Amino acid sequence: MALSITDADAYIALNVINIESWEDSEDDRKQRIINVASRTLSMKFSKYVIPDNAVYEFAAYLAFQLNDTNVQAQGGVRAFSLSGVASFTFKDDIPTEFSDMIPKHVLDMINEANPDLPNVGGRRVGRTVL
Repeated sequence: MALSITDADAYIALNVINIESWEDSEDDRKQRIINVASRTLSMKFSKYVIPDNAVYEFAAYLAFQLNDTNVQAQGGVRAFSLSGVASFTFKDDIPTEFSDMIPKHVLDMINEANPDLPNVGGRRVGRTVL
C-alpha cells in the first residue's frame, strides 16, 4: 500500500493521542513529514518490512517534535519568554537526528511485522534464572 496523507490522517485521528501538531499542519508539510518518517525508518531498518502504520505513528511524533516551540530547543535555544505571557525552558538532551527520535512503540510495530528477523531496538522481556 502506498503512503498517503488521507490514510495518515485517518490512522492518526484514531490511534494517536497528541495530534494537534499534525492536524495544524498544511498538506504540503504533512507530506514532507511522511516522506521523512518513511525515509528515516527505511534507511535505519533497510532489511525490515516497515508497516505503513509505523510510518504514520512516527510522522505524528515528528510533527509534534518539530512544532514551532520544540524547533527552538533543537536549534540550541535553552529558554525564552514572552513578556507576561509565557516562559519556556528546554531540557539539554533534545534529540536532533530523526533516527534518534523513533519512539519505542514504532520499533515494536516494526518488530511485530518482522518476527523472523532480529529485534530492531530495545529488548524483549524474558526470564533469567540465577
